[in-house]
Parts: sequence; C-alpha cells; structure tokens
Amino acid sequence: MPKNTLKIGLIVDDGIDRLDGVQKYTVTIGNYFASLGHEVHYLCGQTTRTDIPNIHSLSRNVSIRSNGGNQLTIPLPVSKRKIKKLLDKEKFDVLHVQTPYSPFLAGRIINYAHGKTPIVGTFHILPFSIWQIAGSYLLGLLQTFSIKKVDTFWSVSTPAQVFAKKTFRINSTVLPNPVVIKDFKPKAPKKQEGKTVRLVYLNRLVKRKGCMQLLEALWWAIDNNKVNRAIHLDICSDGYDRKRLEEYVATHNLEENVTFHGYITDKEKAILLQQADIAVFPSLGGESFGIVLIEAMAAGAGAVIGGNNPGYASVLYREDTLFDPNNTEQFGSILAELIGNDKKRAEIHEYQQKMIDTYDVAIVGDQLLKKYQSLHKKHQV
Repeated sequence: MPKNTLKIGLIVDDGIDRLDGVQKYTVTIGNYFASLGHEVHYLCGQTTRTDIPNIHSLSRNVSIRSNGGNQLTIPLPVSKRKIKKLLDKEKFDVLHVQTPYSPFLAGRIINYAHGKTPIVGTFHILPFSIWQIAGSYLLGLLQTFSIKKVDTFWSVSTPAQVFAKKTFRINSTVLPNPVVIKDFKPKAPKKQEGKTVRLVYLNRLVKRKGCMQLLEALWWAIDNNKVNRAIHLDICSDGYDRKRLEEYVATHNLEENVTFHGYITDKEKAILLQQADIAVFPSLGGESFGIVLIEAMAAGAGAVIGGNNPGYASVLYREDTLFDPNNTEQFGSILAELIGNDKKRAEIHEYQQKMIDTYDVAIVGDQLLKKYQSLHKKHQV
C-alpha cells in the first residue's frame, strides 16, 4: 500500500445488499476512503453483491422487522476461527464498527482484534418502542466486555448521542451522517413558479414513516378548501402498508393527485427530489438522524419538512418545518400554507441551502480519517 494510506475494516452486522440507514453510511464513507487511495474492506453479515471490492460476508443472517417497520437482518454466530483467519490475513490499520452491534458478529470481531488495531464506533439508532429500549439495555449488558476495547465513539446526531450515554454509558462526539452532495445537485434550473405544486414523499411504506398521516393531512386541506393550487404527490418506495394507502387514495378520490412509484433508483430519487416544491417526511419517531432530509436539500427541493421527532428536529431546526404527523389539522395547515405561498417556500429553501455542505462526505469523511490516523499512530507506539 502507498505511504500514509490505511487498511480500513468497516464492520456492520447486517448485509449490504440493500442500502438503508446504517448500510448507506458504511458504503458512503467506504467509497470516499477508497477514492482517496485507502484500502477499504467490509466485514458484514450475509451479502451477495459483488460490485464493491473487499466484501467479507461472514455470517448467515435471519430477517426480522424492527423499529416500527424497519426490515433488517441479524447475524447467526460466527466461528472464532473464521474471524481470526480474516484478521490475521488482513492486519487492519483500523476497525470501524457500526453500533449497537451484535455479540455474534461485530462483537466477536472486536474481541479477537489484534491488540495494536485501533477500534472506533458510530452510534446510529434511536429506539421507537419500549420493547426496543429494553432490548437495547440487554444488548448493552452483552457488550460489556467488547465495548471497552473501542477507543472512541461518534454518534450521528444529538438524539443518538443521548441514547448512547443513557443506554450504554458511552460518551460520544456528534458527527453527522454523510451524503455525497454532488450526486443530488440539480443539473438544470428549477421550473418557474405558477405550475402544479409538486410534493414528494420518499420513505418506506410502513406505519412508522407516516405516509397515511400525509394522505389524511392532504385530504383535510383539500376537503376544507385550504388548497387553491393544482397539486400532485409522488409517493416513492414500497412496503407492507402500500395496499392500505392505495385504498385510501381511491376512496377519497385522490387518484389524479397521487402517484405511487414503488422502489426507485438513486438516479430517479435525485430527479424527483430536484423537481419537488415540497419534500415531506412525516415519520412518527424512531429516527436518529434523517439522511433523506439532507438528500432532499442537496437536490434543491423547494422546502423540506418533517415530523417533529428528535432525529428530524436535529436536522431541520426550524419550527415552521416541523409538525406533529398525528395532528391532522396542524399538518394539513402547514401543507396548505406551503402549497399556496411561493415566497415562504423560497425563504425556507434559501435557509436550508446554507446548511447542506456541512453534511458532505468530504467534510465528514476527513474528520473520520484524521481520527483513524491519530489512533493508528498512537497504537503503533
């Protein structure tokens, strides 16, 4: 390897065939490090993709539904021999584990890591239910030994930082989720005002993400004559609530106003967000950050608004861009105001454009690398 480059092992218990949340974070920073000449390896759960170099699919995983509808997989126990063989062969300069982690995969990698290999961790989640909170406390007990071997921790947001401290008694530094801003930047000017106002929802169609509350708020605004402009809502992604949502659209005569796109590619996502006058994310909770909010801002969406959960609030800040998804009248009133007020949307847009560069992968990634290099140097002494 060239001088001053590192061999980096990124650890994630889930597979990386599908890039949600934690997996997207892992691959985003991995691609950035590789672009700088570092050798990046992915130590992960069951994965079949072959388009990324150095994927080590170490376990069989079982699928579960978690955190209000999240679909994830958890690893079955991985043998000590398999892990030690990989660690002995690769001799990583640094290991970066996504936290909380399973004792059956990431926990074992940490336990068997070479003494001179620095280990860092990033906290990602914010539990949605009392059962998930209880499970997190139990996981904390199981990680008592391995977690002591981690040199330093980050959290992707203040809510995640609070969770890490309260549940695991871990002090961490906030460093946000990175986004490749250039991938979302519009390549053509936005169409002029006076057209149909376009709303975009982009999240899984599960109860926790609040798409039903969006439809109810939109219907309330229309039914109460609060909307005086032509509107159209693009619903992107899929999930087990789709049939129920489609039935609601049909019974409320919203077919001309709503389009269900299903799952879309990253390129299609960027285009739809670039065309959005209002990008709306009405999640009910369980959000530690909100990468999709930053993606929408980077794409130049007119105004990005979201449910007033701790994770989204840590990104959006402004009260006039946050709402209670379960308060249909409040939610509907905010939608109606933004639909009818071009000046208000433009003012929010200008404010949000000033903040997006702080989330760029080059800024976040460089901070990670500086810590990697510092710890690597320290561990070689």
